[in-house]
Amino acid sequence: MHKSNTYITIPLYNDEKMILKVIKDLNKKGYNNIVVVDDGSKDNGYEVVKENTNAIVTKHIINRGQGAALQTGMEIAIEKRAKYIVHFDSDGQHDVKDLDNMLNTLIDGKYDIVLGSRFLKENKIPLKKRIVLRLGILFTYILSRIWLTDVHNGLRAMTVETAKKLDIQHDRMEHASEILDKIKILNLKYKEVPVTIHYTEYSQSKGQSVFNSINIAFKLISSKLKE
Repeated sequence: MHKSNTYITIPLYNDEKMILKVIKDLNKKGYNNIVVVDDGSKDNGYEVVKENTNAIVTKHIINRGQGAALQTGMEIAIEKRAKYIVHFDSDGQHDVKDLDNMLNTLIDGKYDIVLGSRFLKENKIPLKKRIVLRLGILFTYILSRIWLTDVHNGLRAMTVETAKKLDIQHDRMEHASEILDKIKILNLKYKEVPVTIHYTEYSQSKGQSVFNSINIAFKLISSKLKE
């Protein structure tokens, strides 16, 4: 396991309530290279991380979006000479126990990127969420011609070379589809692995609404038509 060369990038937006637990859980599993990018939060998450952890923490003055925060985090990890980079959420949905398997798969299988899938194992997914995610699978295949079981899971592990190639341009939630688009276009070697998603009242309150999902879909279609 190459934990000393792995950097965990966490986009942070109004998650003061959960971020310390997320970082402590990562530390307990030996993941100490953590980059937190506060994306213009209105709470004190930035200060909480800076004062109570050893994580690298930076801040966007305004809210630019999760895609922009991930790109900033990856750029910092690249500057720190990371060999592997992981995308990890700040709201407690992701399980640190999945990281060892993801990184082992990435390294041993010589993949460019490993993607987490909540549909490859038993997860208690709310019905509305399940329907939206299933529609997203079909929508992504139509647009990008890449077939996955879970197209909107933010838990990813990749080589630093892959991170450089991805170069996320979509600042907001469209970045998830952009990443899949580039996996196809760049012919990157990828694999999905089963992961656990913790659905709590808190995490669901911060999730994407059906309206936002539809809005993202229209933006992606518009982007494709302009190509």
